[in-house]
Amino acid sequence: MVKRPNMSRRRFLQACCAGATSTTLVSTFASLASSTALASSANDYRALVCILLAGGNDSFNMLVPNEDATYAEYQTARTDLALERNALLGINPSGVDTRAYGLHPQMPRIKALFDSQRAAFLANVGTMVEQYNGVAPDYNATNLPLGLYSHADQIGQWQTGLPDARSIEGWGGRMSDLLRTLNNSPHASMGYSIDSSSVYLAGTQTSGYTISNQAEAPNIDFYRDDGWELPRVLTRTMDNQLAQLYGNAITQTLASRTREVIDSNIAFSEAIDQAPEFTTEFAEDQFSQSMRAITKTIAARELLGMKRQSFFVTIGGWDNHDELLLNHTRLLGWLDSGIGSFQEAMAEIGTEQMVTTFTTSDFARTLTSNGRGSDHGWGGNHIVVGGAVNGGQIFGEYPSLSLNNNPLHHDTFRGNYLPTTSTDEYFGEIATWFGVSASDLSYVLPNVGRFYSPDSGLPIGFLSA
Repeated sequence: MVKRPNMSRRRFLQACCAGATSTTLVSTFASLASSTALASSANDYRALVCILLAGGNDSFNMLVPNEDATYAEYQTARTDLALERNALLGINPSGVDTRAYGLHPQMPRIKALFDSQRAAFLANVGTMVEQYNGVAPDYNATNLPLGLYSHADQIGQWQTGLPDARSIEGWGGRMSDLLRTLNNSPHASMGYSIDSSSVYLAGTQTSGYTISNQAEAPNIDFYRDDGWELPRVLTRTMDNQLAQLYGNAITQTLASRTREVIDSNIAFSEAIDQAPEFTTEFAEDQFSQSMRAITKTIAARELLGMKRQSFFVTIGGWDNHDELLLNHTRLLGWLDSGIGSFQEAMAEIGTEQMVTTFTTSDFARTLTSNGRGSDHGWGGNHIVVGGAVNGGQIFGEYPSLSLNNNPLHHDTFRGNYLPTTSTDEYFGEIATWFGVSASDLSYVLPNVGRFYSPDSGLPIGFLSA
């Protein structure tokens, strides 16, 4: 006897309306060419974990220049927000940029991953409509990202890959549209959002599946077969209703979607219950528990029939116009702990080479202080972690932090930097590693051709194919 998962009526209706599985929405949608040229890769597993630092991470206090001259520029610009140099966790990158840097003192595990070449940093990344060639456009320019410095717009653009338009589809969802046929389950989703839905996982034909940070599927209170008479009757009644063929297209679509939601819940819950155990310990904070839930879902990948999985998790609280130093210490501690434990778990279950974790954020912050904290910025620094990462390096162009005559200033003398690496380049490399072909990359990232030719290989080089 199959035990039916529990879900509240409200959560159930939300799931039906939002579309909680990765199957076709309606039969009239045209079938996209799903990167079948990559069929040879169908026997390997790959997963992405997108971490949103919601509110705008002050990333120039996450990755700090640590040579005499560069630290002096940093200290002069940051004034009361500057970290003490002797508290920084020193790193010595290889590759193109071999200058000395320091990490925030709350990042010892990420430092260890960097030193062991399993983590890298991308410098001065941001949303860009086109190549600005190192010259910042003024505030009235028509080629600025839509709603620059707006939380809602910028968070949306990092998820949609569209800096000049608002959209209800994300670049992660568009990847699922293309690659869903690599997976072997008709019910399990490719994309999972922890605790809340995301635009990132929404495609034309696919959508994300929301699970709790305990890796639990939404519960259906009235749909189960566990020996109680009333739920059993309701379950059979619903099964009979959903098996009917309806003449009204909307009613038929709702019935089909409802059946998909229920089947997905059952498949997910059973796979998680049977997944192999792991012993890696995670801290009790919400982010670490979310990373534990992702680990459980990856551990269940074979039971779910997955060759590709994509995850989205949010840490809020980064909009620190005041109490920056105190709040940043707490937040970076959570980030460090969660990523550190997650990488240990990936090594334990044998997927370290197959999973890439990367950060996103609305924007960086102004280098200068407002007297209490920092304000909304633009270009910032990001972390990429995993066995496929060409670690121990800093990619992109870490800007001069001098406030004098700096061509990258978009807000004169505030240390608000024009990005030198676009999100299209950042995401294009990740999508290519995940299995999107060069010919399909413009479907995932419509503006990618403004920054590089997908046929020319990986744009940055922080991932190994």
